[in-house]
Amino acid sequence: MSVPPESVTPPTSSSPAGAPPPPAGAPTAEERQWAMFAHLSALLGGLVTGWIGGWGWFIGPLIIWLVKKDTMPFVNDQAKEALNFNITVAIIFVILMILGFATLGIGFLIAGPLMIIIGIAALVFIIIAAIKSNEGVAYRYPFALRLIK
Repeated sequence: MSVPPESVTPPTSSSPAGAPPPPAGAPTAEERQWAMFAHLSALLGGLVTGWIGGWGWFIGPLIIWLVKKDTMPFVNDQAKEALNFNITVAIIFVILMILGFATLGIGFLIAGPLMIIIGIAALVFIIIAAIKSNEGVAYRYPFALRLIK
């Protein structure tokens, strides 16, 4: 017995063009990629401005947020999160620097190791955030002032 052609379903394509659209509310591949860039751009900003104190950690997330906030909701959320976290880290570093200078260098005995620990923790959290956002998960840093809402 043969099957009529109308009841035969064509095989699904495994190519991206034949892939079904993402579920409603799920970030697209492009949104996930830009969200990942928002987190990783903080590292680039820190490296580029490292010779003058590394204050540029928040420049990359700020630029991505300003450019993509109106067109990509997931990027808007993740870039704000990255921006808030990196502003928080920058504020902590400024406070530690002031502590070091205000105590005529004695404070650097405390501030120096704290800066190293905070810098390593920030690096780890940024990498985790980039991985999670590339998976489509809205990552929240464990400590960040929510300055940009």
